[in-house]
Amino acid sequence: MGLALRCQLQPDGAVRGTFLGHCAVEGYPGWLHGGVIAALLDGAMTNCLFAHGIRALTAELQVRYLAPVCSTEPSEVRAWLESSRHGVFQLRAELKQGDHIKVRAGSKFMSHA
Repeated sequence: MGLALRCQLQPDGAVRGTFLGHCAVEGYPGWLHGGVIAALLDGAMTNCLFAHGIRALTAELQVRYLAPVCSTEPSEVRAWLESSRHGVFQLRAELKQGDHIKVRAGSKFMSHA
């Protein structure tokens, strides 16, 4: 099935995509499952790397849930590269609904051949 998150490269180098939730990915009725949210943010950060021609694997993922994410509202996911050094890439991402940031994430990715 997949999450169908399509990310677009932005002028500032970040990527942005929209996720349209549905009941199949709820944890509790009306709320997106936290694991699905983590997967969305990880996927957006991976897409950011791909948009810059970088192939790397997730080495670490930290997710901070600030508020529940409604499954019936569209979510905007944004990810950007913060730094890179010796094949280790640090990225950040956030999930918003309306004007509210609901979830933030940070990650480290490692290059692979």
